Order: sequence, then structure tokens, then C-alpha cells
Amino acid sequence: MMHAKTMEGLVGARTNMDLLNTPFRVFKDARRRGDLATMERAMEYVNDFSGKASEYEAKAQEGMEEDAKEAKEQARSAREEAIQKRREERQELEKRIEESRSQKADTVEISEDGRTELDGNTNLEQTDSDGDVSLEMTENPLKMEPIIYTKTGVGQSHAGIGAGTTISVSV
Repeated sequence: MMHAKTMEGLVGARTNMDLLNTPFRVFKDARRRGDLATMERAMEYVNDFSGKASEYEAKAQEGMEEDAKEAKEQARSAREEAIQKRREERQELEKRIEESRSQKADTVEISEDGRTELDGNTNLEQTDSDGDVSLEMTENPLKMEPIIYTKTGVGQSHAGIGAGTTISVSV
């Protein structure tokens, strides 16, 4: 946005420069005819218009400096607002992270009754959605040793994990 002082200065300077052309043309015509009195009067008008144009030019310069200051202030305030917004977003994110950390995780444990029930069902059958038997399990899954696969694809048993392991689930 252009400041009013800048607009006034530019318009005034341009108008006075345009007005300067008329007395200067009269001066040239009087010089060609040799009319010294007309030349002096025309030169006074040229000097007046030239001086007014310089004044308006100075006013336009002041207006442009004010525009520059205003633009710097707006940029500074926009930066401060952006910084404040980022701080608020960061605080909100930290608050959400803290809330998620403070929530307790659900713990799933298999009771002794559940373990004995699983131990008793060694021949489990799994069915798909059509009711067809798709897989028969001949071993108790809790008695199977976990297998860890290496990068080469070779399986290794891992005896450190047993049936009494507690599983923690966080939602």
C-alpha cells in the first residue's frame, strides 16, 4: 500500500514538471524573437515550477521512507506472530505428548485357569468365515518355542521366552 504522502509527492512533482514545459516553450520563443523581458518572466515561471517540483519530490521521498518503516514494522509483527504461533503449536504438541505418556498402558496376563484351559486343548482347529476347517493345530501354542530368523533366513530357537511372559499393550 502506498502512503498518502508518497502519492501526493509523486503527483505534485509530475504535475509541476508538466507545467514547466509551457513557460520553457515561451522562453525559447522569446529568445528566438530577442524579447528579453518575456524571457525573464518565462524563466521566473520555470524556476517556480522547478522549485515546487523539488518540494514535492522531497515530500515523496519522506513518504517512501515512511512506507519502508511501515513495511518493516509489518514484517516484524508478522514474524513475531508466526513465532508465537509456532510456540503455541509446540506447547500444544508437548501437552499432547505428555498426556499420551501419562496414560497407563493396558496389561494382558493369562490366568492359571486360562493356561490350564489352553493346555487341555491341544488339538485346536481354526475355521475360516465359510465354516471350513483351514488349519489343525496339533501342538499347544504356549508350549512351542519362539523362533527368531536371521538375515539369511535361518531360524533359531529362543529359549529365553516362556509361557509366563507378561504382555503389555498400549493403545
